[in-house]
Amino acid sequence: MKPQVKGFAASLRAWFGRHQRPLPWRKTRDPYRIWVAEIMLQQTRAAAVIPYYERFLARFPDIKSLARAQEPEVLECWSGLGYYSRARNLQRAARHVVEELRGRLPRLHEDWLKLPGVGPYTAAAVASIAFGEPVAVLDGNVARVMTRVANHHGDIRSGAVRDQLRQQAQRLLDRRRPGEFNQALMELGATVCLPREPDCQRCPVERWCQARRLGLENQLPVKLGRQQSVAVEMAVALVRRGGRILVRQRPHDATLMPGFWELPDLEGLRRLERLGEFRHAITWHNYRVTVWSASLHGRRPAGCRWIPQKDLARLPLATIARKALRLTTAPGAAVRRSPPPKPS
Repeated sequence: MKPQVKGFAASLRAWFGRHQRPLPWRKTRDPYRIWVAEIMLQQTRAAAVIPYYERFLARFPDIKSLARAQEPEVLECWSGLGYYSRARNLQRAARHVVEELRGRLPRLHEDWLKLPGVGPYTAAAVASIAFGEPVAVLDGNVARVMTRVANHHGDIRSGAVRDQLRQQAQRLLDRRRPGEFNQALMELGATVCLPREPDCQRCPVERWCQARRLGLENQLPVKLGRQQSVAVEMAVALVRRGGRILVRQRPHDATLMPGFWELPDLEGLRRLERLGEFRHAITWHNYRVTVWSASLHGRRPAGCRWIPQKDLARLPLATIARKALRLTTAPGAAVRRSPPPKPS
């Protein structure tokens, strides 16, 4: 290892030993548990993942229990975490490992890439942390750190640029302790080398950062072609009857959240009372959701079912439906009579 690379890794490792957050997946070398964590952490903050991670492992403590489960069980346990294709692919991969690999998870990065839902980042993370394979990770946090360390002004969304940043991380990698190095670099990006106003005075590798030396740390990384957010108005109905709630299941071939249960819209319903509203974001869509209390006369709409409210927790329920139900049961929830919204 070159002296400057050795110094970078040693400073980073020492800082990580003192300042790392006590995250539950850092207390294990079990590849199954590390894999579950890394899938959950995709596009989701660590603090938000912790309760889902602990609940998921309590329900599916090993790969065999996950492989044997029914998909609705897995989705219900994942409900609220979003990006549900992650849960489906996690179970598909578990079944593949149990049926084709005799229940033994791969050790090598290249073999992890053969599993459903496992990309270069997840493969590198599990192989390095659980098995010590010397392969660098590149997630959003690491890419930001590498952009500043190398003073790289290319578009961080570009595949070619990300390949260059991955190579940079591989050059700096501590090959003797790759798992710890990768976790330290991710932690640095998550807590110090922030997207806006990085806390450079707390950075253990400030002396190796070219952007900091040139005073350009706040101008990086470069992101071109940012997707503009879209505002969406949405209304859902809360229809009760004898302790039951009217819900409908999304088609199994739907593009978004197939098979999940949701509250119906307002079509064909009467006696609307506005219960409140809330906001919900999915990727670049910003929803403003209005919740209406309504009654149903006649036959229930196609695809809808009456479900006892106490049983809703066992269904894979869409996050918007969960938020709507919480809003209507919160202490002091306001109810005011309003005319129904006009059809758009």
